[in-house]
Amino acid sequence: MSDAAQQVLAVTELTRSFSQGDVTIEVLRGVDLSIASGEIVALLGPSGSGKSTLLQAVGLLEGGYGGSIRLAGVEAAKEGNDGRTRLRREKLGFVYQFHHLLPDFTALENVVLPQLIWGASEAEARDRATALLRDLGLAQRLDHKPSKLSGGEQQRVAVARALANKPALVLADEPTGNLDERTADIVLDEFVRLVREQGSAALIATHNERLAARMDRMVRLHDGRVEQ
Repeated sequence: MSDAAQQVLAVTELTRSFSQGDVTIEVLRGVDLSIASGEIVALLGPSGSGKSTLLQAVGLLEGGYGGSIRLAGVEAAKEGNDGRTRLRREKLGFVYQFHHLLPDFTALENVVLPQLIWGASEAEARDRATALLRDLGLAQRLDHKPSKLSGGEQQRVAVARALANKPALVLADEPTGNLDERTADIVLDEFVRLVREQGSAALIATHNERLAARMDRMVRLHDGRVEQ
């Protein structure tokens, strides 16, 4: 199998700039980054270095970037809105610093819903959601709504939701940044374990080098470019 075939993500000369009045701010200045299937990569950099901007671009959440993003072998720039939506739904999972769970739905329902949208049957979705939440230590919390869960429990539900459709690539933006150190360690360990077990790749943005050292590889954003 060729290197290209093994790559779940290939970013080449990615640029992104923003205008503030008469001033143009260049956030990404030609980012090159590739991630192999099954690889877990930590993305390091101080606040304001462009980590979130890079994840938003790779996640096909916004346009306005230059360069190339190939996701699971598909060139995103050549896809229309429907094609990019399909790529997001079928190939990507997302975990954010703040869990963004649906407040009126239980933990189980929050993990079931994306599977139903993807096309799974309700029985399949409930079985998959239940198994993931049990793996994350939430067997007794399936019927609890987010307001009844602790911060660590809510983030575990967010992890289960991101992994529910077995995405090729999981994007995580400071996924433990809103948790205390002990809870952050536990949640990240569970997250990485499940990603490895199901064979997904992951790009995890963090400023915590101690947590980043647990991953397969670290890359750093500096001056709008990635340093290996």
